[in-house]
Amino acid sequence: MAFAPLFSLVYNRRLWVRINSTSLGLFEPLYEEGNCFMATADIPPEGPEQATHIIAEQTAQTEFRQPPEVFIREIVETLLLTFFIFWLVHSLVGRYRIDGSSMYPTLQDGEYLIINNMTYLLDDPEPGDIIVFRHPRNELNLIKRVVGLPGDNVRIENGTVWVNGVALDEPYIADSPNYNGNWDVPPDNLFVLGDNRNNSSDSHSWGFLPEENLLGKALFVYWPPADWGEVGHHAQAAH
Repeated sequence: MAFAPLFSLVYNRRLWVRINSTSLGLFEPLYEEGNCFMATADIPPEGPEQATHIIAEQTAQTEFRQPPEVFIREIVETLLLTFFIFWLVHSLVGRYRIDGSSMYPTLQDGEYLIINNMTYLLDDPEPGDIIVFRHPRNELNLIKRVVGLPGDNVRIENGTVWVNGVALDEPYIADSPNYNGNWDVPPDNLFVLGDNRNNSSDSHSWGFLPEENLLGKALFVYWPPADWGEVGHHAQAAH
């Protein structure tokens, strides 16, 4: 004897299910939408308006009923990600303020600049690079231009800088140096000078710079806005 299957919808806390009387009352989800299960064909006895209201209300409750531990976990993950990005940025670049006029006219007193902290972990300094470093005799951070590399002979005479017997073309300096000297750069050291040659504390006064004191290579000035631009490195060339 064949019986027509009876279909009905029962709202069981979180989902609408269809009960097939011929399948021993097993529950069968029909359609999933977000966090709520709905029937696609049958309509509950209360009518479509009531069904829409119940489903919408249950969806809202499901969306906002978040366990406290999930909320706390998301906050912790966000903070950890923020700290990681902060650490990564500060590991790759540094921010410095120019105090004084030793690098005039290339850099002005009060300017803020970005340096690349990774440059000299990957490459060697080049003549003409503008570098930031720790002073070899105190805790100050200075910024100067590389003039001599390890093994170079640097000679300053009659207002001209000579490196290994070649006179340098230096259009970036404020004035020609009014001092003389002769230096042989030892291994693992650099000879650095400020672009404002006669108003700079640098290798001509305190000696050589150990390469281990390097902090990074100057990239660009970001403040004030009127001075925004790339730092003027200059590959040194002979006359």
